[in-house]
This record gives sequence, structure tokens and C-alpha cells, in this order.
Amino acid sequence: MTSQVQGRAALPANQSRLRRHVPAAERLDSPVTTYYVLLGSTLLLLVIGLVMVLSASSVTSLSKSGSSFTIFLSQLRFAVIGLPLMLVASRVPVRLWKRIGWVVLVGALLAQLLVFTSLGVSVNGNRNWIGVGGQRLQPSEALKLALVLWGAAVLARKRLLLDRWVHVLVPVLAPVGVLTIGLVLAGHDLGTALVLLLILAALLFAAGAPLRMFGIAGASMAVLVGAMVMSSDNRKTRIASWLGGRCTDTLTVCYQSIHGKYALADGGWWGVGLGASREKWSWLPEAHNDFIFAIIGEELGLPGVLVVLALFLLIGWACLRLVTRSDDLFVRIASAATMAWLLGQTLINVGAVIGMLPVIGLPLPLVSSGGSALLTSMLVLGMLMSFARAEPGAAHALSARGGMLRRSLAVLPGRARGAGRAGR
Repeated sequence: MTSQVQGRAALPANQSRLRRHVPAAERLDSPVTTYYVLLGSTLLLLVIGLVMVLSASSVTSLSKSGSSFTIFLSQLRFAVIGLPLMLVASRVPVRLWKRIGWVVLVGALLAQLLVFTSLGVSVNGNRNWIGVGGQRLQPSEALKLALVLWGAAVLARKRLLLDRWVHVLVPVLAPVGVLTIGLVLAGHDLGTALVLLLILAALLFAAGAPLRMFGIAGASMAVLVGAMVMSSDNRKTRIASWLGGRCTDTLTVCYQSIHGKYALADGGWWGVGLGASREKWSWLPEAHNDFIFAIIGEELGLPGVLVVLALFLLIGWACLRLVTRSDDLFVRIASAATMAWLLGQTLINVGAVIGMLPVIGLPLPLVSSGGSALLTSMLVLGMLMSFARAEPGAAHALSARGGMLRRSLAVLPGRARGAGRAGR
């Protein structure tokens, strides 16, 4: 009996020693690599985001509510809601993701229409929120997820017909693409509209639509975006100053951009220390939201900035693995569109902070304050995890690891004694 227990105890240890000798390239080629990269990167970015929201928002929160934790607790509440949602989403089978696209799209469009009712809330000239129970929600975030799911399902079914214009125009570009982007632009939210454009372009590209269609569609959208820019004096001034490479109006138009650069300059190589930012003391507007990347650079320096960017690159690499390794066209299209969404929004946010792009008001996914954006990002990453679990061999590998963990815990002294008493 003793020898049998010792044999069971030695099994996980031997397996562990064998795994240490497996080459790194083979470990990366494991069917569960995508799943764990997505899970680890998401959780790390979530933790970094919560810490930085607490640091960046403490002064603003104290001045507005009398407590340094009000904004942080709101973000924490959405993170606590989002974690089980992400876990559930990661267990949803791929076939169900294919079927719910229409439901999510209709629900998101109806929610976006509420923006133009008495429930709508305007912030800085953008009417893109609804007020529910004392909480502001942004329906356009749900439109991103809806467009990914619905577009991937439709294009996967029409794959062999995409060389004909009519099957690209109806219903992908018109009416759904035009409708979703048009509703967001009607609320004057140019940043979210650009992300929806990226998603739509990635959907068509991953599905294999002819490249000539992108030229005409791109030109049409460029005209639309140009019209939106020219219709707003604030946007026109911001973009004109950015194109000119110099802004003379440092007290209004360029105030936020300049102070974002001040924050990065103050941080230098190693940062001023967590919580020690000077720009968050009412100098940098939206320090906990659109410009939280500047506070990361100021407090954590170059290492903190590089860690955040590396985690987003890992998510992009995981999406690329799903695109190249999956046999399901829906999974490939949806993964490519999600990669364009998350990485594109990250590039636009970071580019605005460092001055490479004009400031158009987009949050940094998983990091910036904002409950709607956080929940939607966690849901779509949970969807990617469900795709990763559907990779060939992934489900078996994950169940085998769970079994090995249970066998390892079974030989602990407390559990062994408990098992013995149960046997008696």
C-alpha cells in the first residue's frame, strides 16, 4: 500500500521533470498556448489598469466626491462583474457564438438609439452615453462586439460569393455597416466610428473580399470622416494643429496633448514612482481615462510603458495564432476583426498621447477607466479564449492538466489522511 502511494506521489514530479526538458519551441506550439497567453495577458492588463486608475483618478475623485476611491471603486465593480462574464464567455461553444450575432446586433442597435432619447447623455460634445440608475453606459461599445460576431458569421457563409459586389454591399457594408457607423457619428463620436471602420475592414480582408473593393470603400469612408471633421470646429482645430506639427493655442486646443507629453517627459527612464504623478493634480485632463498611458509613463517610466505594450502585442500574437491555426472560417474572421479592434484602438490611444496622432478621445482597452469599455473588452477576450479552447487538442490538454493537478493535490498529507479516514 505504501509503495502504491509513493508511486502516485512520484508520478506528477516525474512528469514535471520531463516537462522541464521540453524545448521552448515545442512548448509554444502547444495547443493550450493561445488560451494561456490570452488569459495571462488579460488578467495582467486588468490588474495594471485597476492600479493605475486608482493612482490617476485619486485627485480628481477627491475633488468631485470627497473620496479618493470613488472612480476606482466604480472601475473595480465593473471588473468584478466582468470576470465571471469572461469566464462564462470562454466556455461558450463556437457554434453558439455563430448563432447569437443577430441577437447581439439588434440589441446593440436598439441601445444605441436610446442615446437620442431623454436617456441620452452628452459629454464634451459627444452624445454617446445613456444614463441608467445613476450609471453612464456607452452602447457603442456593444456595437463593436456585435459587428464582429454578426459580420464574421455572415461573411463565413458568403465566402464563395464575395467576388460579387452585391454580396459585399448587402448586408455587410449597407445597410448594417453604414447604419452602425452612422448612428455613432450622429452622436459625434468620431473615435468609436474609426474603430468600427477598422473592424469592418478587417472582417472583409480576413474573409477574402477583393482588394479593389477596399479602395472604393476606403475613399467613401475618408470623405465621410472628412465631413465629420469639418463639421466640428474643435476637431478641425485639433487636426489642423497636429498636421502643422505645432500648436500655438497651448491653453485650450493643445492643452491636453502638451501636458500628456509633459507627463511622459517627467517620467523619464524609470518614472517618478507609483502614485507620485504631478500631472494628475488637475493639470492633465482625463488622466484616468484617455490619457492614462501618460500617467503610466510618468509614474512607471519606460519599463511600465513597455510592459503594457508587450501585453497588447501578446494578445495580438494570440489572435494571429487563432487566425492561422483554426480550420473554422468564422473563428479566423472574428479573431482577425478582434485583433484589429484591440490593437487598432491601442495604437490610436497611444499615438494621441505621444503626439503621433490627433486627440480624438479613445480609451486604452482594459486599462482606462470606463465600465462599458471594460466589460465589452473582457467579453470579446473571453470569446477568443473559447476559440482557443476549441483548437485541435486544446480541450484534451486542458482536461489533462486539471487531472494532473487533482492527482498532485491528492497526495498532500492533509488530503491523504482525509482519504484514509473516508476509507475507514
